[in-house]
Amino acid sequence: MLSNKKLKAFLPTLDYGKAKQFFGDLLGLTILAEDKFAVEFDANGTHLRVTKVEKLTPHTFTVLGWDVDDLEACVRSLKLKGLVFERYDFLSQDDLGIWTAPGGTKVAWFKDPDGNLLSLSEIKAG
Repeated sequence: MLSNKKLKAFLPTLDYGKAKQFFGDLLGLTILAEDKFAVEFDANGTHLRVTKVEKLTPHTFTVLGWDVDDLEACVRSLKLKGLVFERYDFLSQDDLGIWTAPGGTKVAWFKDPDGNLLSLSEIKAG
């Protein structure tokens, strides 16, 4: 029933200004709409609606992620813009904070200004 419908993603925020700067300026997403309830971005055809909330307790797991072609280049570029990538004691990560899964997929995690855990992944082909 919904297999041919577009998916819309939602994230909570406490601060519109910080969310707009982070998703718009830092990550490069285009603002599609903004009202008193949310700011909506275009994430390569998927609408990301960052919704204003009064209270927020971020989850400890990844809530949103992007597949990229060259994870190392993407991480380096975002680090130059000031983005900090997460490091975990229980994972073997390289100097950039990239973890390589047993199947070869590479992943790096970072948080938005509200502490929502986001990721970048480079899927191993084949």
